Amino acid sequence: MGSYWEIIAFIVYLAVVICIGIYFFVSGRNLSGGDKEYFLGGRKMNGWVAALSAGASDMSAWVLMGLPGSIYLWGMGQVWISVGLLVGTICAWLFVAPKLRRYSIAAGDSITIPQFLTKRFLSTSPVLQIICAIIFIVAYCVYAASSLVACGNLFTTVFGERTIGGFTLNATFYMVCAAIIILLYTFLGGFNAVCWTDFFQGMLMLIALMATPLLVNFAMQAPDFAPLAQVSTDPNYYNLLSSGKFDWKSLSDILSGFGWGLGYFGMPHILVRYMSVKSEAEMKKSRIIGICWTALILAMASIVGLTGHQFLGAYLAEGSQQLVFINIVRRIFPPLIAGVMLSAILAASMSTADSQLLASSSAFASDVYKPVLRKKASDKEMLWAGRIVVAIISVVALLIAMSPNCKGIMALVECAWAAFGAAFGPAILLSLYWKRFTYKGAIAGIVTGFLVDALWYVFLSGPTGLYEIIPGFIASFYAAIVVSKLDKEPAKEVTDLFDKAGQEV
Repeated sequence: MGSYWEIIAFIVYLAVVICIGIYFFVSGRNLSGGDKEYFLGGRKMNGWVAALSAGASDMSAWVLMGLPGSIYLWGMGQVWISVGLLVGTICAWLFVAPKLRRYSIAAGDSITIPQFLTKRFLSTSPVLQIICAIIFIVAYCVYAASSLVACGNLFTTVFGERTIGGFTLNATFYMVCAAIIILLYTFLGGFNAVCWTDFFQGMLMLIALMATPLLVNFAMQAPDFAPLAQVSTDPNYYNLLSSGKFDWKSLSDILSGFGWGLGYFGMPHILVRYMSVKSEAEMKKSRIIGICWTALILAMASIVGLTGHQFLGAYLAEGSQQLVFINIVRRIFPPLIAGVMLSAILAASMSTADSQLLASSSAFASDVYKPVLRKKASDKEMLWAGRIVVAIISVVALLIAMSPNCKGIMALVECAWAAFGAAFGPAILLSLYWKRFTYKGAIAGIVTGFLVDALWYVFLSGPTGLYEIIPGFIASFYAAIVVSKLDKEPAKEVTDLFDKAGQEV
């Protein structure tokens, strides 16, 4: 159990994020932007907030627990995940963010990814939006579950398991509490609350990851320093080739690492951040900030795993390696500072979960509820429909996180990340860069990518060792191009819109 100072730091942090949600709920009551204001912040995000919100919603608790834990346990061969993610985020900021912002405005001022993909073809059919919304809800339930698992692990470590009046406070109880808090400020404040909490949470994550390895290195310079357990003597631990030689095991790890970068092209909760930036000038600023923040976060998370290997030795066995950051922080910082540093894990979990909940609710309200179920729904009715979906997804995510078959943070993130990247990545890239792309091609690409990704995960990811996003992405790209070529050419109005979207807005 943590000290009272750690508990105080956590309580203060949680109170701050709830207050942010209440503030935007009160201030937003007089705004007339309706669903655009709630789901996209009225396209008024400045460069700093948009960049750090995109980064924080991307880097969930896995960057403080899953990634350092993998490197701590298995070595430098896991660093390829960081490399792939950095390459992916650079490409997304350079080649997707500015064009997507302009195109989404030109395409009927779209506020969600499914809406953009439909209006980009000037289609009145709701089929694509419905398919996208279904994939969103399924994948986000899995993704949000990873954040709740992280919160459960963190709270259990800090607060401990105890029984009060016959009621047991355990990991399940803490996950329920985390879900309620995330639900509360997402429900109240919408996109503005999510982005501003992400901004502060992104700063906290960066400070924690930069400070921890520096102080660990100072601690290890002490004459009486000794690791808590024997350091692993695996000869390939510091080898970038995980097997020590260039064989399929090493190659699949490298390819899978770069495969993670493909996810950025299809991650809805990140893509909407690009759409929310208020101007071209802010986009240029946001691009630089976002790339630098992500580079620092990934580099320092990798260093935490490597320094933890020297500082803790083999103290954490397989299955508990995700606690490496927590163990380091609690050993080198005073209790109050440790509480603040550990709040960074909570920040990472919440900043991703709230973004996922909002993206899935906006997809349902804007892309299914109004166009299919209630065509005359008012803005207020749509907001409530979205909020109800937020609550439903929170409950489903909680059930997944509580399941005894849950495989942990990294496994959950891998599944959801691959599903989004394989399904939507090719469709987004082709929408932005290929004039000949068609509505039917988009549907074919999205469905094919999602199905191939799921089938590869179930039947082939184990035997091949290859991350399922790679075959899913390739299959999606191929299906989208082939079906578009077989389909009739887009109407002149659609190609004119493509040309118009190339102009700065």
